[in-house]
Amino acid sequence: MALVADSCRAETALHRRLQQEPMREVAAPELAAIADPDARENYRHLLSLRDGVQAAGSLQAWVIAQFSYGVTVPPLFIDLALQAIVAGMLDEPPDVLQARAAELFFRTQRLSFEQGRVLAADLETLEEFRQSQGLGELGRLMAQAQVKALPAQLPVLGQPDTESRYWRDATSPHFRSSLLLDLTQEISTDVGHGVHFKLGNARSGLKPLAVLLGRWVRQLLGAEVRIMPVPRIDDARWRWHVGLDVEATALLNDLYAGTLVDGERLARIVGLFRLEFANAAEMRADVAGVPVYLALMANPQGQLRMKPQNLLLNLPLAARS
Repeated sequence: MALVADSCRAETALHRRLQQEPMREVAAPELAAIADPDARENYRHLLSLRDGVQAAGSLQAWVIAQFSYGVTVPPLFIDLALQAIVAGMLDEPPDVLQARAAELFFRTQRLSFEQGRVLAADLETLEEFRQSQGLGELGRLMAQAQVKALPAQLPVLGQPDTESRYWRDATSPHFRSSLLLDLTQEISTDVGHGVHFKLGNARSGLKPLAVLLGRWVRQLLGAEVRIMPVPRIDDARWRWHVGLDVEATALLNDLYAGTLVDGERLARIVGLFRLEFANAAEMRADVAGVPVYLALMANPQGQLRMKPQNLLLNLPLAARS
């Protein structure tokens, strides 16, 4: 018991000292005095993050170093860093659709493909919703007693009163969006007599996502680019592409190589984008002036985990002195 008490006092003392002097040096004996291995490891990671950002000079430079030379902190730290960076890229005042699209940079989504629409739900929120049946602790108790509540659905952002609900979620202590993001690019309309036509979805989350991806490239790489959603890739000059997640990378590689791709994989495409450099001189000479195509895709389990670092590592940038 004495050892536990001493360990707690050591942890409390270190916590207070860091609150008073966030940049103070922490000697090895101070960490060793914390007996709880999890707490000790957490402090090591925190100090690694602090010292790494300090050495890099900015959070953006630290993130680039992490992706370029190997991640040295837990994934949660990377997600929090991405969240902080993307928050600084939002419009002022922030647009609710853009803010929800920004979550794709740092939170895993669960996708549903329903009646020609692609809807994204925050995966963690969805799991919580299922466990509580959307009724909080009451729902958990009902689930434990095997009492089924009436099925409820998460609302889609853009419906009445959803904007105020989103900002309530965003200011909660444990931010989890409880609204679906519509990622549908085009809506198919049947006017009868075998006539169909497609209209662009004015409230598609792909549009603000494309804007944020362009700002991401500019802020972290210093290159001015324009990114826009496209319905398909039909370009004889297709020379370069970047997948925005693991699945999309493999798919684009196969399509570019002319490999036959089955319909199941194609159906999991969430979005395609065309990226153009404002200054072709910033590109590699062999591809200067040609567009770069991007893709976003769900995995076979219906989950989407975007990897914005792919844009930092795989764009055809000219060598810089």
